Amino acid sequence: MTEVKATNVHWHDGEVSREDRNALLKQKGATLWFTGLSGSGKSTVAVALEKALMQQGHLCYRLDGDNIRMGINKNLGFSAEDRAENIRRIGEVSKLFVDTGVIVLSSFVSPYREDRDAVRALHDESDMAFIEVYVNVPLEVAEERDPKGLYKKARAGEIKNFTGIDDPYEAPESPELVLNSHELSLDEEVEVLLNMLKERGII
Repeated sequence: MTEVKATNVHWHDGEVSREDRNALLKQKGATLWFTGLSGSGKSTVAVALEKALMQQGHLCYRLDGDNIRMGINKNLGFSAEDRAENIRRIGEVSKLFVDTGVIVLSSFVSPYREDRDAVRALHDESDMAFIEVYVNVPLEVAEERDPKGLYKKARAGEIKNFTGIDDPYEAPESPELVLNSHELSLDEEVEVLLNMLKERGII
């Protein structure tokens, strides 16, 4: 649990509502939370969906695990505690984007169910859409892909606390969507996601 250090702070309401911003953008803000093993295809499908949404005139922003760790979360490692704080911060950042009416594509391994559920709760408390997308592949498929060479390093003992090797991955129990990326083409995955966003009234 993150220690609260700030005191004597109060939320300051403005005169522009979330509904006003949604109307301006002609869409609803939402967080799509892509979770899955390293190499499952989370970032790949998020990049493709971002392009497709922009081509259709929808404002979105992609938050990627490695990118975030080069900036706002560069002081965090990969211990369970640091992973939890990493996800907490991203949850808060995602909420800010959603409040502006932006569709957020958050792509993180986020291996612990408790951490993902905490981000969901953050959104629920503010009546914001949170869509958990489980990008599912068998470990052997992810390890065969190994686009960054991380599994090879983990197997050689060069990386500790690597999800799927010496750290667990807790699969979602009831995600809004499961993408079996080893069974679908990238275009098919994007089509499924776009259809879901339309059905939910996000776009």
